[in-house]
Amino acid sequence: MLQAQLHATTNRSYSNTLLNQHLNMNIFFTFLLVVTLTCFYIPELKPRPAIITACCMAMTLVYHFLRSRPNKVYLVDFACFKPSMACLCSKDTLLDRAKRVGFLTDENFKLVTKILDRSGLGPWTYVPEGLLEIPPKLTLDEARKETDTVLFGAVDELLEKTGVEAKDIGILVVNCCLFNPTPSLSDTIVNRYKLRGNILAYNLSGMGCSAGVLAVDFAKQLLQAHPNSYALVLSTENEISSMYWGNQPSMLLVNCLFRMGGSAALLSSHPSDRNRSKYELVHTLRTHVGADDNSYKCVFQEEDDECKVGVSLSKELMNVARDALKVHITSLGPVVLPISEKLKFLVNLIERKVLKTKFESYVPNFKLAFNHFCIHTGGRAVLDRMQKSLELEDWHMEPSRMTLYRFGNTSSSSVWYELAYCEAKGRVRKGDRVWQMAFGSGFKCNTAVWVALTNVEPESNKSPWRDEIRNFPVKIDPLPVKSNK
Repeated sequence: MLQAQLHATTNRSYSNTLLNQHLNMNIFFTFLLVVTLTCFYIPELKPRPAIITACCMAMTLVYHFLRSRPNKVYLVDFACFKPSMACLCSKDTLLDRAKRVGFLTDENFKLVTKILDRSGLGPWTYVPEGLLEIPPKLTLDEARKETDTVLFGAVDELLEKTGVEAKDIGILVVNCCLFNPTPSLSDTIVNRYKLRGNILAYNLSGMGCSAGVLAVDFAKQLLQAHPNSYALVLSTENEISSMYWGNQPSMLLVNCLFRMGGSAALLSSHPSDRNRSKYELVHTLRTHVGADDNSYKCVFQEEDDECKVGVSLSKELMNVARDALKVHITSLGPVVLPISEKLKFLVNLIERKVLKTKFESYVPNFKLAFNHFCIHTGGRAVLDRMQKSLELEDWHMEPSRMTLYRFGNTSSSSVWYELAYCEAKGRVRKGDRVWQMAFGSGFKCNTAVWVALTNVEPESNKSPWRDEIRNFPVKIDPLPVKSNK
């Protein structure tokens, strides 16, 4: 289906190119006719063919320039799914279920307990009901039920908030890393909401936690190729299909960090939607370091010695994330940083590379470029490393840490829960710049930069945080310092 849709998109792009060429010729001859008639009826203008032709060509070029500018892409609104109370689960309940199912060795049970205590997750998060059963329900039907519950809940809320009818959506992008049934999840959405027959529907899989931002970039490119369209972007992960039931320590971390959740975002290339949209998408950037073997294998789905499938996290993951971030911000900095920071970075680069001095690499002050930071909740250690690398204050990291605390790692949708936190706190004002950044398997680092088009008032905004935002932020005890003894 994806190949057919890509072929259809290519044909449409070719048809649009031919249409634009014919349109430009029509515009030229229209201008030529208007100027000629004007000169004929106003003799004082003394018509000269060369001047008339030059004027028409100039007007046509101006018209073509205005038309060829990329369409602006707006975020009309977004929604994050908040599971029901039946899915609410404490750390003690998770440990109790693990003990009663009995798949963990005593040593690994202690390891999981230690990971949970140090994870940065709060006492209550959400898991699918099927995982709370004894024995857990791990069927395909349960996995479908989980994904349907999350995605339908997010889309229903989004359509209610925006007032957009399902039939007006022309582009659909769904991402889920590890659960890929047939028909696809995008087909499920088309069927549920009776989307139109010529919709451009795409299903992204295996792209990891960065797929939510990647999907925004993909939707942006489609919207710029198809003006005056709506794009629905859905992000989730499936807990039932991603659980690991073995005893390989490197694969157990996924069970401890990942939780139930999902998001839906409505993007628009309609110029008329600017006045009612929350944000404008001003930059996207994708960095892929998968050419390096360590980077490619640091997050890897494979079988353990007992042929049980899980996602293994390498010990090199933090170093890979650090190196990917360096490459990423080197490309992002010149686009978003003020001139003062660009000059400091350039001087430092010349001193190190040309003059061969032993200065450390200059870390640009991204606090001068962004007001709000939504960094993927990969885990407490990841957030600590990002805060140190970017030299951010606790206030800037609060949306990420509180999202990890309250909802856990919801994979590709986490950056939307973080943006919802900023809104619920009443922090987003008109003109503010928001940086969404996520890491994912492959290894990838992706960015989306938004500018707020209005003051987002928390009282009028339906949010997963709305009923409990007054309880945040909470104080998280620091990790114990390792002894050198």
